[in-house]
Amino acid sequence: MEQIYIIMLVALAVLAVIDIAVGVSNDAVNFLNSALGSKAVSFKTAMIVASIGILFGAIFSSGMMEIARSGIYNPSMFSFHEVMIIFLAVMVSDILLLDVFNSLGLPTSTTVSIVFELLGAAVCLGVIKILAIDDSLSTLGSYINTDKASEIVISILLSVLLSFLLGSIVQYFSRLIFTFQSADRIRKFGALFGGFAISFISFFILIKGLKGVSFIDKETLSFIKGNQLLILGICFVGWTIISQFLMTVFKVNILKVIIIIGTFALALAFAGNDLVNFIGVPIAAIQSYEFFSASAGADPNSYMMSELANNKIVAPFYYLLFAGIVMVFTLWTSKKARKVIETEMSLSRQGEGQEKFAPNGIARVIVRGTVLFGNVINYVLPKSFQLKLDQRFIKEEVKKSKKERMEEPAFDMIRASVNLMVASILIALGTSLKLPLSTTYVTFMVAMGTSFADRAWDRESAVYRVSGVFNVIGGWFATAIVAFITSVIIATLLYYGETFAFVGVLVVLGISLYRSHRAHKTKQKEKLEEDKLLSKEDIVTIQEVITESSHQISRVINHTNSIYSEVIEGLVHQDLVALKRNKKKVKKLEKEIEKLKDNVYYFIKHLDDTSVEASKFYVHTLGYLQDIIQSLGYISQSCMTHVDNNHKKLKFNQIKDIKFIEQELNKVLIEVHTLFQTKDFTKIEITLAHKNTLSTNVEESIQKQIERIRTTETSPKNSQLYFSFLLETNDLVSATMKLLELFQEFNRYDQITKN
Repeated sequence: MEQIYIIMLVALAVLAVIDIAVGVSNDAVNFLNSALGSKAVSFKTAMIVASIGILFGAIFSSGMMEIARSGIYNPSMFSFHEVMIIFLAVMVSDILLLDVFNSLGLPTSTTVSIVFELLGAAVCLGVIKILAIDDSLSTLGSYINTDKASEIVISILLSVLLSFLLGSIVQYFSRLIFTFQSADRIRKFGALFGGFAISFISFFILIKGLKGVSFIDKETLSFIKGNQLLILGICFVGWTIISQFLMTVFKVNILKVIIIIGTFALALAFAGNDLVNFIGVPIAAIQSYEFFSASAGADPNSYMMSELANNKIVAPFYYLLFAGIVMVFTLWTSKKARKVIETEMSLSRQGEGQEKFAPNGIARVIVRGTVLFGNVINYVLPKSFQLKLDQRFIKEEVKKSKKERMEEPAFDMIRASVNLMVASILIALGTSLKLPLSTTYVTFMVAMGTSFADRAWDRESAVYRVSGVFNVIGGWFATAIVAFITSVIIATLLYYGETFAFVGVLVVLGISLYRSHRAHKTKQKEKLEEDKLLSKEDIVTIQEVITESSHQISRVINHTNSIYSEVIEGLVHQDLVALKRNKKKVKKLEKEIEKLKDNVYYFIKHLDDTSVEASKFYVHTLGYLQDIIQSLGYISQSCMTHVDNNHKKLKFNQIKDIKFIEQELNKVLIEVHTLFQTKDFTKIEITLAHKNTLSTNVEESIQKQIERIRTTETSPKNSQLYFSFLLETNDLVSATMKLLELFQEFNRYDQITKN
């Protein structure tokens, strides 16, 4: 009987390693965002600093946390068999949930996820036990520690609001002091700023980062907690002197020092405290098994786990060392971690660029209200005072090369330093007040507050940034709900399905992770293609315009040809699945063209002075590409709707006419694709000659259908679809030919210019 529990322990150990991997992928944004976003140090240096912080935090952590054994539920009310089910349900749910968030690129809280997974699994088994003994559900409170869950929900709301507000206020005044041309002011006030920032970060290390370490005794911790203001004062004086010395003697940029120490501090705190979210449950399971094994002959279904609440969970050193190594390895290798980091970067960056999130109604209302409020403030404040304030936020516009634009940081080191300092202050304050703040929530909302105060959210980007913030915050609350529901479902399956459910759950988890990995790789490939498609921002010459336009046209025409043929096949064979799949492909093409059109501004802005004429050509090119995709989209939609509504199939003669047009169009589109792929523009005239032939074929098919309606056709829906198909095909051909004519004209202009 005990063998199944040994297998469970092995499974929990494996799940712990996987959980560390998915957890680090999500939490890496907490301590890497400021260093990477500001580019204060190289990527490699930032990773090394974070890795050292993680290793120190993991090795010196005691690995103990009440939440894993008795913080959310009362273990004395559950048997050994039941707590093992709870632990398994929690780990499986945690991995599934965090992997989903990683795939979406959204940061969430590993603490909140594991709290509500423990709550869900414990509530599930508590209800099952109550119903089994025909007791009242009002007794569920004896199984669950509901106060802890309530406290965490309240702390979420507090941390979100306070972090955003404090981040905004501190960044606003920091920018007023230093402005965007900060070199001279750093020389004057840098030592004081460094002393202030590093003091709070050091205090954060003492209060939060090292609170669980095994080598600090209770007396030392009590002294630290009882003399916080004194310690802060000593740190401020000491670090101010050190900062001035480094700046004067070694000419060190003190902002880089702040960012390096802050990155180390947050990584240390993450590993030292959040590590329990990944290994706390498996270690609690091991300890539970030890208690059960010590009671020889005990029944796992009746042996109650009272001892679990009365003993500390202490992880052996080699467990912590191994966990730290896994965390560091994941940090360096996880591509999903970088996707989560990119989300926060896109929402907080100072410069222009492609927005990641689509606007929503709430964001529009908030932005509109903020604009109105700003108008009121502008009306009240004197104009001279407003001008002085605005001058502090003016960023010098410098024309930069392609390489310089690519290497430009998302925000400057002033804001990165404020991010780390304010996050440290809030987390240290929350810890000293015993509030279970989430490091993810605090660091993210501080970053959003500082970007807002830094005027990174202007009228052009505000609605997208606000929408993104609400998407992330909505994900946080979804974390709690989904974690609870998922653990309830898995705990129920494990309780009633026993061994079969145990094997089934692990198999489903493995399949889910494999599919997620495959899907992520596919998305990465698509993103690379999209990045290539959007690379026109770096075009500066006419020749680059020709090359990039040829690539885009070739790609769109190739996809158009493929989708057009597949839509016809789906229509002929009444294949609704294929038609829906092709509709998604068309939508994807539409989005790509929309992104290209959204970035026309940057394309025109970066052209050199001798290539401005290319702007009009590029704008028209995108317009014709959009016309082609719109016609294709209408064809795809109308065919799918016809089949979805179960209307009559097309007649043999109709299919024959459509197939003939498809074959002729296929030849032309292949020629167009080859022409732009090879950039051999000498054959444009030959391809243009097909225009009249295709148009004639379409007109003849329309005439045939008119005659059929007057003689044999009995289906109005078939006729409607057929006419729509032919007319949109004619528009598609027309747009393609206009594109060729445009390119021919521009190519001639380019040749004349060169001569």
